[in-house]
Amino acid sequence: MPTKLSTTMKKIELVPNPDNARLIFEFHNFMMSNGSSERHQNNNLKAIILYANYLGPTVILSSINTSQEVLSFLDTKI
Repeated sequence: MPTKLSTTMKKIELVPNPDNARLIFEFHNFMMSNGSSERHQNNNLKAIILYANYLGPTVILSSINTSQEVLSFLDTKI
């Protein structure tokens, strides 16, 4: 059964880094203002929440600047 957007939104508060949680909320607001569907929003939020959890409490999403930092996360999903 698919996760509802409201359930995914609650998971943002559980992100270990408060700066990342704020960035994810801002990203959600951006998607809403652009008219993205709830399904699209939900899928993007689930992915970015997983990535933020992978980064942990010390790394801020905005500090990621190489593809290798993203690829190391994606390799864990193979």
